[in-house]
Amino acid sequence: MDSRQSQAVVVGGSIAGLLAAQVLSRWFGRVIVLDRDELPLDPVHRKGVPQSRHGHGLLAKGHQVINELVPGFWDELVGQGAVTGDPHQDLLWYNEGNLLKRGPSTMTTVLAGRPLIESVLRRKVSPSIELRPRTTVTGLLEKDGRLTGVRTEDGDLAADVVVDASGRSNRGPTWLKELGYESAREDEVNAGLVYTSREYRREPGAQDFIGVLSGHHPANPFGCGAGAKEGDRWLVTLVGLSDVPPPVEPGAFEDYAARLDGPEVHRLVTKAEPLTEPVRYRIGPSVRRRYEKCSRLPEGFLAIGDALCCFNPVYGQGMTLAALSAQYLAECLETDGENLTRRYFGGVAKIVEPAWALSTGGDVRFPHVPGPRSLKTRFLNGFLSRVHRASAVDEVVGRRFVEVANGLTRPETLFAPGMVRRILRNS
Repeated sequence: MDSRQSQAVVVGGSIAGLLAAQVLSRWFGRVIVLDRDELPLDPVHRKGVPQSRHGHGLLAKGHQVINELVPGFWDELVGQGAVTGDPHQDLLWYNEGNLLKRGPSTMTTVLAGRPLIESVLRRKVSPSIELRPRTTVTGLLEKDGRLTGVRTEDGDLAADVVVDASGRSNRGPTWLKELGYESAREDEVNAGLVYTSREYRREPGAQDFIGVLSGHHPANPFGCGAGAKEGDRWLVTLVGLSDVPPPVEPGAFEDYAARLDGPEVHRLVTKAEPLTEPVRYRIGPSVRRRYEKCSRLPEGFLAIGDALCCFNPVYGQGMTLAALSAQYLAECLETDGENLTRRYFGGVAKIVEPAWALSTGGDVRFPHVPGPRSLKTRFLNGFLSRVHRASAVDEVVGRRFVEVANGLTRPETLFAPGMVRRILRNS
């Protein structure tokens, strides 16, 4: 492929699309990002990202990979006010009611609002990438089994590679079906969760933590993610099931926080000055599109981010998996530009699998959530319960869990003989 003559199109200008575009800009003479929404450089909420007003998690592995793909990302994010800390020492983790024992580590976490993360990425990606807002894609163009471009409301646009990064509501499967290709198998799990979020004024140093993560679980189906963010603010996101959603009425929102495991968030929201009204977001199902199982796909078609696999956001994996997928795309392009579609989907499925198993396995702990409950899933959930109990008293186990949760260590390391002995002894 002659990079001077080639062109790539990315459909969707959020985090996954920007990371894909950054990778493609190293191999393609021209990369164009299309989005139906506005793409401002300032950190503002966008209509096309309704979830941006709620808590987001950028795991330690995620910000490491993004900074490798987009040099200067970390420095710019911190320079714009993002809050940094040690995820083992400076975050409170409540897992199944167990407060993880805190301790120092070499890990670093960064807390920031979704609009700031996006705006920093837009400013830091390669200046050769062309951003085209207010552009709606209506279909794909193909010839002899290869994509040749996309159709838009403004006319056709040629491309050698097209990346679907259009998010949860993506049209990629429909566009492929219009060209005569089979639909990718979809695995779906619907946890039926609702977010409600509110921002409060933060006095730095007033608390000995920068965030609280309280996972919902069958014994207490109320959770939260509260974190410090730029602008001396707390962003508090309460999580509940759809039949008892976190309220949007001031006062009732704060009362709801009393149901959480641990008193810290309730204490915070009843004392801090509220800066916004509570806002609600209903979370759609988790969906994994199994493109790697398709017998036929047009060469040049790729998918990334929520267009490939959208997770229950309560586990905070989405942005990090998008970064890892972009990193793997770079590996595919470095190795060989041929058969890119088949190689990419086959490899990225292995990257997605552990995160998918973790999040959906956690979801099906609830009796009302339909989905497979294999012997392996039941065993892993039981083992994780013991990990959480041990983490409350054993700092070493807790640190390993935080490393796994941040994508820095593979989950299998929890099954190392010495670690298993600590878990069994302390749980």
